[in-house]
Amino acid sequence: MAFINDQYHINQVIKGNTNAFSILVNQYKDLVFTLSYKMLKNKEEAEEVSQDTFVKVFNSLPKFKGESKFSTWIYTITYNTCLDRLKKVKKERSVLYIEDFSEHQVKAIEKVLSTVDENERNQKIQECLLLLPSEEAFLLTLYYFDDQSIEEIAKVIDCNSNNAKVKLFRSRKKLASILRERLEPEILAYYESERR
Repeated sequence: MAFINDQYHINQVIKGNTNAFSILVNQYKDLVFTLSYKMLKNKEEAEEVSQDTFVKVFNSLPKFKGESKFSTWIYTITYNTCLDRLKKVKKERSVLYIEDFSEHQVKAIEKVLSTVDENERNQKIQECLLLLPSEEAFLLTLYYFDDQSIEEIAKVIDCNSNNAKVKLFRSRKKLASILRERLEPEILAYYESERR
């Protein structure tokens, strides 16, 4: 349904009805800002990148072929605009020490999170995402909050599904490391010791 509506508004903009673009902006502005903020970790920069993204979207609408969902296309433009901003600003990012996590440990931490109230879980994840490098925070936002599939994430970051899966797993391991420090130790110990 959203795809049909998006395509209708895209066609209207291409035909010269620029007011139709405001509908697309309203529909995607929160998503674009959230993803930008996850990568840039700065509200003002995220606002600027969001504006730049929509300028690029507007100028590139005639090039949108509908080969992927419109939202995936916007994710891609947002992602690339953020990367450009990061290169331009060249801020030093703190590097986190990440211990090696097995897939079982990552799943155990995710299981703990599933027992927590959804709002609390989302808040914990959001707090931890701010501690991750920009690109990884972006990937995890797509995965956890925007329910994007591996294939959709691969399109956004312009790689194949296997590479996207590896990047996502590494990002989840880093997130798990941070979450591990913040979760109740006794609850975590219970789930980590649990065998399937």
